[in-house]
Amino acid sequence: TWEPLPPLPALQAKHTLMGRTVDSPADFVALLPPEVSSRIFSDLDVESLCHASMTCKGWHRVIEGNDRLWRHHCLSVRAVCQREIDCDRGNGYSWKITLLRNYWKSKVKQEWLSGKYSTIPSQNSLPEKSMYPMDVDTWGEILEAELER
Repeated sequence: TWEPLPPLPALQAKHTLMGRTVDSPADFVALLPPEVSSRIFSDLDVESLCHASMTCKGWHRVIEGNDRLWRHHCLSVRAVCQREIDCDRGNGYSWKITLLRNYWKSKVKQEWLSGKYSTIPSQNSLPEKSMYPMDVDTWGEILEAELER
């Protein structure tokens, strides 16, 4: 007959490292100094950072509370959406909210500005999944770029 294996003690036991007690050795955020955890998260792209933030409460706390992580990505997006980023920051939005408000817009805007959609003959030919709602000023920038081509 089949008998279940006993629970693994390593996963159930509490561990102490550097004065911190943690439930699982897999939670590196609880094991490492905050600066080290932040450095690890700083190597993630925007989408991975958002996913990591939803992994567990400990990771969420470290990622959400670290303006530096969001600022880095937000400044990268600013290369394409300078007006939008500066406006949001001027209105008091955090780096994280500013990034989330402008990330997908920057992707679509970059594709438009690079000429990806220059050869599309009509609005019916635009890929729906690639579109993102943009304001009049953004469309103006895109149209100016198209006229210069």
